[in-house]
Amino acid sequence: MQKVLAIVGPTAIGKTDLAISLAKKLNGEIVSGDSMQVYHEVEVGTAKATKEEQAEVKHYLVDTRSVFDEYSVKDFVDEATEAINDIGEKNKLPILAGGTGFYVNALLNKMQLGERKEEDSGTSQKWEDYLKQNGPQKLWDILNEKDPEAAKKIPVPNSRRTMRALTVIDRTGKKFSQQQKKIEPRYDYLIIGLNSDRQEIYRRINLRVDRMMQKGMLEEAKFIYQNRDKEHQVLQAIAYKEFFPYFEGEKTLNECVEQLKTASRRYAKRQLTYFRNQLPVNWFDPLNDPDCEDKIIKNIEAWKNE
Repeated sequence: MQKVLAIVGPTAIGKTDLAISLAKKLNGEIVSGDSMQVYHEVEVGTAKATKEEQAEVKHYLVDTRSVFDEYSVKDFVDEATEAINDIGEKNKLPILAGGTGFYVNALLNKMQLGERKEEDSGTSQKWEDYLKQNGPQKLWDILNEKDPEAAKKIPVPNSRRTMRALTVIDRTGKKFSQQQKKIEPRYDYLIIGLNSDRQEIYRRINLRVDRMMQKGMLEEAKFIYQNRDKEHQVLQAIAYKEFFPYFEGEKTLNECVEQLKTASRRYAKRQLTYFRNQLPVNWFDPLNDPDCEDKIIKNIEAWKNE
């Protein structure tokens, strides 16, 4: 079975830096495990590896789509699987790095994603139409009635995941949450998790937001705002919708920046909760342990030699 190394953790903890360092030392190449880094129009808010970093180590699933293209977790799994196969054929180590827990889980394990079949196309369209007519909250309310356990794990604004869960329920006649438990590993994987003192992570998140503002975050957010009438997944991403009140004259820029920092801190907390509860992670502290990377490499070598 193909070995895959995964690096996970909350935003701003240093996943990209570690992935690049390990790829150089272990003859690896990197597959992005982030749901937003595929879009080439957004650079700053998605915290992609820089062009220079991407030149040092080959990256997959970065800048491969437009924000106006449809992109699902199934698309991610299909494309990431192809990338991992390519890396494996070169006798290199595939390194999956990213913070989108559900995407990482769906790739590493054979989760039932409820892929739409030709004969089921009307089901998905039904929920698309319902969303347009009634909005995200009422759509989510239906899922909460049909499958409270699934609804509990899906935020109300994430309408795409809500529709996917409802589509699976319609197609199979079974609860989405029950089907998600029927999983098996797709790869021989090792998951390295990065975590540290919560206040230090929050400090790094605040600093990252300030740097994003310096690098052109507002221009990216304005682009998304100007195209908000077109349905695309980036509208759900933290880093863009927080600035909409500024463009509409309802809040000051500083208020929106602070809102982004708050939303990012909450997101980091949700990321950690998901990784702790849904995946077998080996945790390390890159901020307080000077020997962290050496310990991680020893852990990886032991796994590779199993």
